[in-house]
Amino acid sequence: MSLDGACFHCGQAVPPDADYPVSVDGAPHGMCCRGCQAVAQAIVDNGLQAYYSHRTALPSTANELIPAELSRLALYDHPEIQKSFVIEEKDAAHLKQASLILEGITCAACIWLNERHLQQLPGVKNVQVNYGNHRARITWDEHEIQLSRILREIQLLGYNAHPYNALQQEATRRRAKSRDIRRIAVTGLSAGQVMMLAVALYAGAAFGIEHRTAQLLRYVSLILTLPVLFYTAVPFYVSAWRSLQSGRLNMDVPVTIAMMTAFAGSAWVTFRGAGVVYYDAITMFTLFLLSTRFLERNARERSVEATENLLRLVPAMALRIRAGRQEAVAVLDLAAGDLILVKPGEAVAADGEVTEGVSSVDEALLTGESRAVEKVAGTPVIAGSINMEGPLTVRVTGVGENTVLAGIVRLLDRAVAEKPRLAQLADRVAGYFTYILLALALLVGLAWWWADPARVLEIVLAVLVVTCPCALSIAAPAAFAAAGSHLLKQGILLTRGHALETLSRVTHVVFDKTGTLTYGKPLLSRVVALGEMDETECLRIAASLEQASEHPLAQSFRARIGNVALYAVSNAQNYPGKGVAGVVNGRRYTLGNRAMSPAAANPDGDVPDAGDGATLVWLCDERQVLARFALCDELRPEAFGLVTELKEQGFRISMLSGDSAAAVQHFAARLGIADYRWGMRPEDKLAALKALQAEGQVVAMVGDGVNDAPVLAGADVSIAMGGGTQVARASSDIVLLSEKLPDIWHALQTGRATMKVMKQNFAWAAGYNLLALPFAAMGFIPPWLAALGMSVSSLVVVLNALRLKQL
Repeated sequence: MSLDGACFHCGQAVPPDADYPVSVDGAPHGMCCRGCQAVAQAIVDNGLQAYYSHRTALPSTANELIPAELSRLALYDHPEIQKSFVIEEKDAAHLKQASLILEGITCAACIWLNERHLQQLPGVKNVQVNYGNHRARITWDEHEIQLSRILREIQLLGYNAHPYNALQQEATRRRAKSRDIRRIAVTGLSAGQVMMLAVALYAGAAFGIEHRTAQLLRYVSLILTLPVLFYTAVPFYVSAWRSLQSGRLNMDVPVTIAMMTAFAGSAWVTFRGAGVVYYDAITMFTLFLLSTRFLERNARERSVEATENLLRLVPAMALRIRAGRQEAVAVLDLAAGDLILVKPGEAVAADGEVTEGVSSVDEALLTGESRAVEKVAGTPVIAGSINMEGPLTVRVTGVGENTVLAGIVRLLDRAVAEKPRLAQLADRVAGYFTYILLALALLVGLAWWWADPARVLEIVLAVLVVTCPCALSIAAPAAFAAAGSHLLKQGILLTRGHALETLSRVTHVVFDKTGTLTYGKPLLSRVVALGEMDETECLRIAASLEQASEHPLAQSFRARIGNVALYAVSNAQNYPGKGVAGVVNGRRYTLGNRAMSPAAANPDGDVPDAGDGATLVWLCDERQVLARFALCDELRPEAFGLVTELKEQGFRISMLSGDSAAAVQHFAARLGIADYRWGMRPEDKLAALKALQAEGQVVAMVGDGVNDAPVLAGADVSIAMGGGTQVARASSDIVLLSEKLPDIWHALQTGRATMKVMKQNFAWAAGYNLLALPFAAMGFIPPWLAALGMSVSSLVVVLNALRLKQL
């Protein structure tokens, strides 16, 4: 049934007695085994046969799953196994997400096939595969499908999947880097020897050389070029072949054509015994190209490595305390609620809360904060931070994928997966340029064939090499990678691909007040009973209502009440931007601003002004106001400097807050903010932001709370404080891990600098190509100089981008 004797799916030879046909697009095709037959039939049945048209490399054979393999995959459904690499979605416990590494990915069609096939499975909610690192993030509903079924489907397609491991990924990266260095070393040795021989040939052509000597030098040069042509340059051929099969030409197509043409012409001259050879151009071109791509790839990966290195800070073992005894256990065996001992000099094994001990902890690699942070009972600690002084007893709150570190990696994955608009434009331009370059090379070759046939090979080779669009293709990625790496070291995490590009265009900065311009840790300064209950009872009811809230104000009530037992609350409800409500002892109470309860709008009796920017919170039942609480927050010391700097640089500033008029006016006056609004609900903030955007403003929103999430999502670019709520960080484009307000100005500066550098890169790459092309076409640039010029142009782009790391 096979037309060419090879398996239609994997390309392996079909045994003579094999009879495993599959009809693809109406035509029968033979398969080598039942595994390939099952995979091909599954692809056809799911309407994915376009895979066979778009793939640029063959997969491995699809082995049939034997019972032992099925049993191994079933182990991944065990909760104890999953806790090291699977997390539960916050809004639905039955939704789970796993980070997997896919083996066997050879081209973009492999990514397309895996994503399309898995997304058609019932229960699979989302699949994202990163082609750069072959990491897949899969979200599924465990009520509908098990992880083992997903892994089985991946294996039936001919690929292997296993849980992502930072150390394993680093080992893979080291092997790739070692392989690249070997290729560069081999090419460098060959190029050095060939160039010395080329000098002798050029000198001989000018001053005379015996024919036999010249012929010997040509043959030796040919032999020295073979390792370059058939070993170190192979990645260029593979990339060019894949692009030809996919119908989208990349820069490696003219590179391959130039190298093959130069070698074929030089070999012909060598065997003839007369003429000019270009072995020196081939080896130098390959050396320069490998070197510049090595530098560019390192710069691009550095931002990813900087975050993944954090995961390796977490130790493999921890000291767990049980029944007064210490036992060494694997970190993966820890569970929420366990007590662990962290000795001085050790890394914290899991996210948790200090229950005993006083020490300082180094969180520099996590937040960019160079000073150690004091830790006492009740303060949180982050996995991977270093205990500096005294021993700490920590109650575990998160392990594995449920730690802050793992969350940072997930956010960075999201940013890497989203390519900025200008980077996409650069890729399209480079693609078109490749077609134009090949057409120009053909026209130049025809012109020189008519004018001087002896120089056709030299001129066409120079044109192909000197105008290779390498610099154009890396102009944007190199700049974005360098800027992202620099910001991460400053404690500024980019979570969206467009963030830097949009930061450069920002004209209006909108701030939330609580937790952003202020510390968000208000203290309860006054309690005024206005009804039948005394202050103590009112405070106890308020603290009970706030016991499940994440709002910063809630912590003030819980801290003030101390160890007093709280009431049980039923029908608890949270109203973002207003307050909370619930039933205590059969009576419904509300706690919040005036908008929370009509009774608070016109309380009985005289209500003194809050003063000093205090926030007023009202406790009401269904009939009357029971108490008024005044909470005072503290302004961050760097807030005034930031607002002043932004105003001096021409940015418009607004403050949108759900707080009371007195509190907002007080802080706005201290900061010199003229545009401020108070008593705003989430929908009010979003409407205000949309109004600014309708005026043509490019808005950056800075916030940290639950009620900031809608406006963060609606802003052109959003910034969340690192200590804010999970929902705020998930909705933002940038997270300030350091929680330093001046970093907002630094991020804006970096965004503008990145766009400036990127435009410089584009101008250089385009200008170089436009300037070099006519000189190469007229025969003024020899091939070896064309190779040098092309490499220097790419190197200039990379080095210019690396300047961003020094901001």
